[in-house]
Amino acid sequence: MNWLLTVSIQLLFAIFMYVMGAIFFGAALVPGIALFLKVWQITMFTAPVLRLFLLGATISAGFFMFGVTLILLVGVFRSILGLRLQEGTYPLSSIQAMKWAFMSSLFLMVHYTFIDFILLTPFANILFRLLGAKLGRNVHFNSKFVFDATLLEIGDNTVVGGGAIINGHIVERGSLKLRKVKIGSNVLLGSHCTIMPGCQIGDRAIIAAGAIVPKGTIVPPRTVYAGREHENRKDVRQEGLDEGH
Repeated sequence: MNWLLTVSIQLLFAIFMYVMGAIFFGAALVPGIALFLKVWQITMFTAPVLRLFLLGATISAGFFMFGVTLILLVGVFRSILGLRLQEGTYPLSSIQAMKWAFMSSLFLMVHYTFIDFILLTPFANILFRLLGAKLGRNVHFNSKFVFDATLLEIGDNTVVGGGAIINGHIVERGSLKLRKVKIGSNVLLGSHCTIMPGCQIGDRAIIAAGAIVPKGTIVPPRTVYAGREHENRKDVRQEGLDEGH
């Protein structure tokens, strides 16, 4: 019967998140809808072609208003509730795991609707800061695959390349493991590289495109990490993700 209880809890959580999504999306759509109705009224007696253009432009503007509003709503909601992930190893049925799933769902609302439009703009930094990341100055995000922001620390002038994955969680042997990811200043994360939980990357390090940095890896400053053991064994050491890390 345990499996039935687990499935029931998962189903109820999914329904809860659908309701939350409807509330957040609905609230974020309000400014755009209000603008559209206003333009609809004031263009009532304009030429048809001009009116169609203005209404189309209004719908487009409304989409961007929706995205920015959604970012602010999600971030402010997380900040007001003080939601943060704590490092540790937790059962998948635990409160901490539910909190992780909830916070991930908040991020995914933006991830699947608007984040592509804010990459390499200050709005990306605003989003991740609102979600709890500790960012230095002049950080550039060119990837939407930056998860578990409350477990992320990045120094000044660091570039997150296109498609790079930064992950603060991993599921192993039926448990959820949460670990901080610390990235120094002047670091370059190459295109489509993967940074796993517990990694620490030193100042001025370069992670090559497509490289996988395994969980708990420490990349020393000024290291070029290509993800191949024979190139990195003199420069990189690993620490296990044991319970005391």
